[in-house]
Amino acid sequence: MSERHLLELKGVDKRFGAVQALNGVDFHADAGQVMALVGDNGAGKSTLIKCVAGIHPVDGGEILWDGKPVTIAGPKDAAALGIEVVYQDLALCDNLDVVQNMFLGRETRSTFRRLDEAKMEKQTADVLKDLSVTTIGSVRQTVAGLSGGQRQSVAVAKAVLWNSKLVILDEPTAALGVAQTRQVLDLVKRLGEQGLAVVIVSHNMSDVFEVADYITVLRLGRNVAEFKRTETTQREVVEAITAGELHEVPGMQEEVLQ
Repeated sequence: MSERHLLELKGVDKRFGAVQALNGVDFHADAGQVMALVGDNGAGKSTLIKCVAGIHPVDGGEILWDGKPVTIAGPKDAAALGIEVVYQDLALCDNLDVVQNMFLGRETRSTFRRLDEAKMEKQTADVLKDLSVTTIGSVRQTVAGLSGGQRQSVAVAKAVLWNSKLVILDEPTAALGVAQTRQVLDLVKRLGEQGLAVVIVSHNMSDVFEVADYITVLRLGRNVAEFKRTETTQREVVEAITAGELHEVPGMQEEVLQ
């Protein structure tokens, strides 16, 4: 792994009132690689990605982008850097077609301020083709008529369309069937192959071990492990999630694996 990461968090803290959601967390993502972020409910995964996305400002620590310190004070700051997040609810509008969803709020206009429908349609078709998304028959069909896997593909393609460098996927295969999960996992692999940095948050260890290059484990708001996927096992990762060593916990020297 290169010494200079595309995204690097150093000792990041985040507190909500009396709750310490993140405690000295180190994390990184690199171009051309898929980093899985795993942990039990309440481990801090959602808080971490929302800090990167600019939804929650960090309370302490440092965020580096391509080796340089940055402040991500809001989603616009994250988008300007090239960070796009695909949340579990996808944030797609069912009553709009694929093109309209892809360009929502960022419409391309031609002369006389008219929407340049032809250009937007071509860009949509091109990005879907680049990502080898072949299951969507027409870019003019409404999102309401798409399957779960197709909707996830549209949401990912929308993130990629805007010159993103880092794409964060929050539980992208949740509630999908076998065939739709296969579509989405293939898509995640292609993002990495195209040189993007990818962070995938998932509870599904089979999915994680299929697509991830590296795996970061959070537990109770702290890092407990980072694994190279080819040098670990699902059992080892699950043990880290459920009973990994925790250092510097008040009143406890460490918690040892049983």
